[in-house]
This record gives sequence, structure tokens and C-alpha cells, in this order.
Amino acid sequence: KFSTNTRGFFWVICLISTGSAAFIEDISVAIIFIPMIIKTSEKMKITPTPILLGMTICINLASTLTPFGSAENVLIANQFSLTSQWFFFNLGVYFIIGTLSTLLLLDYFIVKKHLTDIWIPHCEENKEPLEIGHLEGHELVILEAPIDKKVFYSNMISLGVLFVLLIVIPNILFVGFLGMLIFVFINPRRRESGKGKPDLSYYFTKVNFKLVFFFISLFVLLFCFEKVGIIQFLEDFVINIAPANLFLLCIFILVITSILSGLLDNLPVTVLFIPILQVLMDAGFSATPILIAFILGINLGGNILPQGSAADMMTLELSAKYCVDEMNYKRLLKTGGIFAIYHIILGVAYLAVLIFVFF
Repeated sequence: KFSTNTRGFFWVICLISTGSAAFIEDISVAIIFIPMIIKTSEKMKITPTPILLGMTICINLASTLTPFGSAENVLIANQFSLTSQWFFFNLGVYFIIGTLSTLLLLDYFIVKKHLTDIWIPHCEENKEPLEIGHLEGHELVILEAPIDKKVFYSNMISLGVLFVLLIVIPNILFVGFLGMLIFVFINPRRRESGKGKPDLSYYFTKVNFKLVFFFISLFVLLFCFEKVGIIQFLEDFVINIAPANLFLLCIFILVITSILSGLLDNLPVTVLFIPILQVLMDAGFSATPILIAFILGINLGGNILPQGSAADMMTLELSAKYCVDEMNYKRLLKTGGIFAIYHIILGVAYLAVLIFVFF
């Protein structure tokens, strides 16, 4: 489709991945799209670096659009009873402006410079895939299988149904469980007899439980911090230095949560600041601008440092695996950091208009 149109490929893949990240956890989007971007770039003989940068930077923006765009949003939405409509109404304009302006800037300053570059991969992972049933050593390696269009379309329709349910039904956990059952039943495991049977246990074997146990350990650690008084100390410190003016308070929340989310994982920062926001709201401050500043800060800070976002780290890991040498830590730190600052400044401007016009 885009064999001679690098810019078209850049815009389409970035918009699709960004839209997907509004409904699916950003690290999952990275795992799905990065190999596809690299393989397609190889066939087009173009460098995948600009497309990878666009996708990685913009999927962090997508997390601001829905209450299920990130694990942090799920916690915030559950704590303050925020619906999908609340997110669309209060953050939709920022998402559209932020995404389009970011892609325009990336197109002008980065994609434009690489239009004539020719990329030839030089490692094993980028060689043409082996045929089905190819013997490698003593193992039978199956790298590519024919695509069953009926199965493909049924999964795409189910994915669309899942997106609609996430918007319509406020109970995210129920929709997630229902979606899991839908995909298990439309993708039955084939038995030796040739008959298909839904097999939930098979898909549980594909879960990355390292990530699950990482988050469990993280919450246990935070619970220990709370017991020894560290959380209370930090809450008191932040509340004492917080400005009394609503606009300055929102800027303070936006900046400090962005910085902390860039230095740390944004999930513990979310858990730390939720009770602080509750205290500020109980003190009489308007909830909507404070929550907007908090959601923007938590989700945008991941681009400040690559280690602040799991999706950024996945981009670096897969880029190294596929020998995309230009997509390294230094490049992502420089470009991602610049755009993180831009997104924070854009957030300040958005909050200024929102507060001075509507509050």
C-alpha cells in the first residue's frame, strides 16, 4: 500500500497505533506494532526509526483519552468515579491537538530528513521468514501460518465490540472479563480429532506473569511505605507547599507528577497522589481541573526518560533485537524528552484556557 509513500506509512501507522493505545495498554500496542513497522520498513527499504519514534511518543498521549488507556487511569477512574464520557469531554480536545501537532512536528523535523535514507538490516532476525515446517536443528519451527480470513474478521469485529462495551459499560473489570471469554470462544483450540474447543487454560499459559508479579510487588512495597509513615510524610509535604491559587495548583500537580513519572514508574506515583488529590478536593478546590492536570502529568511524564514508560523500554528492546541501531537510548531520550516538555507546556496552556474560561 505504501511502497513509495514513506509519509503516508508514517501517518497511518502512527494514527492507528495511537488510536489503539487509547483502548489497549500501551506496552501491548508496542509489542504488536513494532515488529510490523520494522518488517514493513525492511520491505520498503526505509529506516523505521522515525515511525518508531512517532508511535512511541504518541501512544503515551493516547493514554489520556480513556479511563482504560492505562493502568493508572483505571485506578483514577475507579477512585473518583470517572466515566468514558468524562474523559472524552474533558481531555478529547487536548488529545486531538497534542497528537496532530506532534505528528506534524515529527513529520517536518524527522521524517522529512530520512525520506532518502535506505535501510538494510544486518542481523538474523530480519532475514526472510522460513517456510512452514522448516527444521532448525532438531526443532520444527513454524514462523508463519496462512491467514484464515474468517478468523481474522471475527476477531476484528469482536475487538470493535469490546471497544464499544468499554465505552458504554462503566465497570471496566466486568467488560475485561467478558472480552476475555468472547475471544476464548471465537478462537477455540484444535484437538487431534480436528474439532475446536474453547481452552481458557491454554491462554493463561501465554500470560506474562512476571509483569503481574511486578505490579503485585509494587503495591506491597507501597503498603509498607504507608505503614512506616513515608506516604503520609510525602502527602503532608506536597500539601504544605501546594499553591492556594487553583491555576497554580494545577500547574504544580501537572509538573511534579510528570517529573516523578519520568524518573519512576507512573503507577506508584498515581497511588501516592490519589489521597493528596482527595484532600485538596475536600478543601474546596474544583475537582475537574485538578483531575485533568493529574491525568496529564501521570501519562505524559513517561516520555521524559525512557525508563519512565514500559512502552519506551519495549521499543528499545525490540529495536535492539531487530538491529535498528538508530533507535537507541540516546535518540529516544533526546527526542522523547523534547516532546515531553512540549506536551507539558501544551497541557499548561490547555489548563489555562479551561480554568480562566470555565472556572
